Amino acid sequence: MRGLACVLMFQTHCYDSWLGGDARNTSFLKGSQRLGTLPAPLFLFLAGVSFALVASKLFRKNLSPGQITLTMARRGAEIFAFGLLFRLQEYAIAWGWAPWTDLFRVDILNVIGASMILMALLCGLVSWRTQRQSTDGGLPVTSLVVAAMGIVTMIALLTPPLYTSWRPTWLPWELESYIDGCHNLGAPQPWLFCIFPWTAFAFAGLASGFVLFSDWGRERTGSILAVFGGIGAGAILIAWLLDHSSIQLYPIYDYWHTSPNFLMMRIGMLLVIALLAYAWCRWALPSLGDWAMRFSPLIQLGQTSLLVYWVHIEFVYGRFSILPKRSVGIATATRGLIEIFIFMLILSVIRTRTDWKALGASLRGRLTPEPKPAE
Repeated sequence: MRGLACVLMFQTHCYDSWLGGDARNTSFLKGSQRLGTLPAPLFLFLAGVSFALVASKLFRKNLSPGQITLTMARRGAEIFAFGLLFRLQEYAIAWGWAPWTDLFRVDILNVIGASMILMALLCGLVSWRTQRQSTDGGLPVTSLVVAAMGIVTMIALLTPPLYTSWRPTWLPWELESYIDGCHNLGAPQPWLFCIFPWTAFAFAGLASGFVLFSDWGRERTGSILAVFGGIGAGAILIAWLLDHSSIQLYPIYDYWHTSPNFLMMRIGMLLVIALLAYAWCRWALPSLGDWAMRFSPLIQLGQTSLLVYWVHIEFVYGRFSILPKRSVGIATATRGLIEIFIFMLILSVIRTRTDWKALGASLRGRLTPEPKPAE
């Protein structure tokens, strides 16, 4: 699923950066941008699922609530720091024309890191409240799932007012931007990622992961994902019906940016995608032969999603863009997209299949002068 998110991210960024002229007014670009609403939810959802996998192991080790919180929050802080470092790198590369305010722009890495820290606090709190009294190897599945879905619901309901009547304008914009994505522009910006509503996808992944990685869930992976797919299809239908109904809970309705219906629709789609990904890996991929099992481009990209995200941005949006920005047609942009995909795939293979420790030891051996023989 991370590999799929990478491909969807590539196409969104490439067409958005390079298409120009009449090509920007086509249904093709609109379709690309709609597909572009999936990568960030996918990355956040999978961050929650991965978080649940690691947290499940910590619960089963009977660690204290404080240990669980610190261990998991530390990883979130690392991702958050990567987000800050990424902004610093982009500012340094664009030195001379990038405004200093770009250093405080909230991006996907920032919100993934913040989500992981919040999930760590939730897991620590649940661990403290339950004192690990569970029949599932120390894992309080029900409490964790209920708590995570409660957070999803709370975020969905609070997002619309936090973008309008309840905006925390009393905060410095550098901090307010983490709540509503206002940056320094005085109003929430749809192209920024912030805690509301984006962290809801991570908590949805957290709830799903705890179900999948429970002792009961490990024995019924296929059945659980089938149920998830059914729930997802139902959520998509309900969200569509609500979006087309006359019922409105808030005075200002913005489906694509703040609506709970958008959140429900995307979470439903994530659950359906999870089922399809499982079916592909479980049945379709093995049917293609041993070569497909040995190497899958999507799986390969998913193993290095942070690296390919970090690098491709500079070759699509940055100073080293491989095509002129907003100047080419669909065919040329598609060629550039294929080149980015191939380049990122090669980079991913180099990253995972090179023995960097052995290479480092070899380089140190060559650079270290041999000791002179004693006279």
